[in-house]
Amino acid sequence: MNTAEAKRILETALICAQQPLQMRDMRALFEDEIGADTIRDMLLALQLEWTPRGLELLNVASGWRFQSRPELRIYLDRLHPEKPPRYSRATLETLAIIAYRQPVTRGDIEDIRGVTVNALTLKHLEDRSWVEVIGHRESPGRPALFATTRHFLDDLGLNSLAQLPLLDHPAQQAGALEALGLGEVLSLEAAAATDSSDPGAGSAAQATQGAPAAADLFDLTGSPQ
Repeated sequence: MNTAEAKRILETALICAQQPLQMRDMRALFEDEIGADTIRDMLLALQLEWTPRGLELLNVASGWRFQSRPELRIYLDRLHPEKPPRYSRATLETLAIIAYRQPVTRGDIEDIRGVTVNALTLKHLEDRSWVEVIGHRESPGRPALFATTRHFLDDLGLNSLAQLPLLDHPAQQAGALEALGLGEVLSLEAAAATDSSDPGAGSAAQATQGAPAAADLFDLTGSPQ
């Protein structure tokens, strides 16, 4: 099999795949007759070939996949006008803390935000497969340790946590996630709305005395503070 035919097969498999393909999956296409280095070269070549097109080939946490380019999603959304789930400001703040400080306990999140974290907030993130419990801290009560998942990175189009934006100040954490496109996934038109199920979505005056208010820790507009 020549390289051109192998690349054609690889391209077809990536376009038709329901999930990102890992290297072992791509090698299985050729019954291990083509090595990983050759496959990587073909992937890079495909990336270049698709540069002027509406789809892009990305290496995300779960493997390689084709996806629509961000600037075209506004048009694709017209085919599926249903509104995405609406999440609160408190949910985005909680997710940002986990992403940048992981692994963290619920108590750690509460110390940073200065308010009690509603259990439903964490459940929403777990149900969305963005966070998971990876262990327990060896301290009284053995609290659960939360971390982000590969699915979280996939939704941001990232390969690893190292690709999260570098921040000069913790206040930029939530805004950085929004800038990466997570705001679109979260439907952030609801970000400023008050979530009555989570006291952290209320005003800064609700923060525990002596602890920093959530509004002082995060800039939900995406602009640096």
